[in-house]
Amino acid sequence: MGDLTEIPTDEGKRHLASVIDLHSRRVPGFVMGVHHDATLARAALCMAIAVRGGLVAGVIFHTDQGGEYTGELFAIACRSARVTQSMGPTGSALDNAAAESFNSTLEWELLRNNHFHTREEARHAVAVWIDEYNVERRHSTHGMLSPVDYERACGQQRSEQPAGEQHAQKGAA
Repeated sequence: MGDLTEIPTDEGKRHLASVIDLHSRRVPGFVMGVHHDATLARAALCMAIAVRGGLVAGVIFHTDQGGEYTGELFAIACRSARVTQSMGPTGSALDNAAAESFNSTLEWELLRNNHFHTREEARHAVAVWIDEYNVERRHSTHGMLSPVDYERACGQQRSEQPAGEQHAQKGAA
């Protein structure tokens, strides 16, 4: 799932494009840039693909219908990675609720109490916050495990299953 949000600084706003894994709630891809566009969205997708070791064929990537996701540049990136695009209805934030919730949490926990003088200062603070979110933030839906710990636990369970069951689970994701 992907979305973009704004990060204000004294040098002007930055745009954060993030990719959220709905299974674990991990943010494997995020990029900040000056422009809110398809290039930024594609860069976040490419980072997520790299973090996942390129093993993303068959993944469904859900977004709102923002122009950064509906354009040909982003569509080509998805097709070349064998990622299926999915979009909710125009004007429906509920269909992208996990991404909206992530952005709201970022705004509440980081942006509300911090003022960034420079874009670099904002970039660094957001990167540190996302790293802590992935590694330390516990989620009640995952038995109070962080996204990274939840992925490890799921990987451990898969490695203990017979090969046929592992394949069936991967196809269901």
